[in-house]
Amino acid sequence: MSIPCTIVGFGAVGKLLYRIVNERKLPVDTPRVFARTARTESLDGQEIAVETLSEDAFPAGGVALFAGSEGVGSVSEVWGRKAAERGCVVIDNSSTFRMDPDVPLVVPEVNADALTADTKLIANPNCSTTQMVVAIAPIHRAAGIERIVVSTYQSTSGAGGYAADIMREEARSALAGEAGKHPESPFAKQIAFNCVPLIGDPDATGYTSEERKMIYETRKILGDDSIAVAPTTVRVSVEVGHAETVNLQLRKPLTAQQARELLAQAPGVMLVDDPANPAASPTPLDSAGRDEVFVGRVRQDTSVANGLDLWVVADNLRKGAATNAVQIAEVLFEKGYLGA
Repeated sequence: MSIPCTIVGFGAVGKLLYRIVNERKLPVDTPRVFARTARTESLDGQEIAVETLSEDAFPAGGVALFAGSEGVGSVSEVWGRKAAERGCVVIDNSSTFRMDPDVPLVVPEVNADALTADTKLIANPNCSTTQMVVAIAPIHRAAGIERIVVSTYQSTSGAGGYAADIMREEARSALAGEAGKHPESPFAKQIAFNCVPLIGDPDATGYTSEERKMIYETRKILGDDSIAVAPTTVRVSVEVGHAETVNLQLRKPLTAQQARELLAQAPGVMLVDDPANPAASPTPLDSAGRDEVFVGRVRQDTSVANGLDLWVVADNLRKGAATNAVQIAEVLFEKGYLGA
């Protein structure tokens, strides 16, 4: 038996949600798409009717996948709780509800047990957090994580589909000898052929909103507020796929080989690690269009007791956003919390 399915927002993530619902054969009706304004969109040769958002978008017993914008007055803030109160299960991709103690923040490979039969509002984590916790959760279970130092190399598509277009325009200009920041760029400096160490707004401590997300979301998902997290988030000249260097200080000894064995069996992880051939390590291009979290360069950090280094790569639009949301819905179906 299929149930009603709603997609809210039809930008890069919303369109991927539509595709992935069909790819993974989620047992739902053909998704209805809603946004602030009605229009017709083309997707994979289909004409998709985008309807104006209203309460009719959220039937009781259905599931709603939110892919809208963030911030005050966002679609999630205005409609998320209303939809859940109507009896529609909401899986929200914004940061609106992530740190609400009453809203589970879920990565299915890590903490699917946070979902219950009464859950009506679920938060999808930040893309950088999602891929990291998929990779480190099996290590945390085995040896405990004391501290994480993570540096991200985040693709332009994480700032929206138009941001990748701006990167390409800047690249063309730079190759023509006219380097400089595009006037409509969302980045602090020229992104083409560059790295910009600022994602989100900095606070009084100097940490940005993107970095704060990684700190608090990681602790919530792993269920351990004692983990120290030191992130630096960087935007790089890549179209799709986020990469991360992850340095772990563990509570108990764990060798690099033992970590590889854990990762080789971990759900959602694709271990691509050959100590004899580091050049085979995964890159953002390898992850594009894939749903796995790729892990390579697993090695001992000899500068500290119980130290471990990882290289983690994933498609930020798929596993970092749309795929994770659909996987949450799959878990709800598997547990009998949807479609019963």
